[in-house]
Amino acid sequence: MITSIDQLDLSKQYTYADYLTWQFDERVELIRGWISRMSPAPLVSHQLISMTLSNEIYSYLKGKDCKVFAAPFDVRLDNKRNSLPNKAITSVVQPDICVICDIEKLDEKGCIGAPDWIIEILSPGNTRKEMKEKFSLYEENGVKEYWIVDPVHLMIQVFDLKEDKFAWRSNYVKEDLIPVGIFEGFIIDSNLVFD
Repeated sequence: MITSIDQLDLSKQYTYADYLTWQFDERVELIRGWISRMSPAPLVSHQLISMTLSNEIYSYLKGKDCKVFAAPFDVRLDNKRNSLPNKAITSVVQPDICVICDIEKLDEKGCIGAPDWIIEILSPGNTRKEMKEKFSLYEENGVKEYWIVDPVHLMIQVFDLKEDKFAWRSNYVKEDLIPVGIFEGFIIDSNLVFD
């Protein structure tokens, strides 16, 4: 039984089947089979942004088929193939916020397949490498809209999936109104996000 991350060989690739057997408290993600340690508990600013965005999205989605989830929440990804056995899944991530409109993708363990919208909030522990890896992972798995929130520079980068590639839409800053691409008419006030 694996009760400590120190028992794992970090130079080895793992699967979701392995991930399910680990009995330690440290949060990790699998990106193409490689273990990626997650940051320690997020800063207060990170938590406030996450709660504000989650609340805005939750309020908008009331009565609609789509659902919003906040970390920790497992999302299993592997090239748009949503029916792989656990031993074949090599990417398990915990986005800060994700929206899923195809309820068939949900099970008791989280989401199998790409959410429609993912929001990641940068933390001191997020590395450029990690964000680059997640960007390409989300892109190749078909996430329709991807936001990267930068609490230090009070900026949100927005990308929309077009022809299987992320297209940069804009960098929004405090004072901007941000349209949500996957929901016509839904706009988030960045003043609320960065208050």
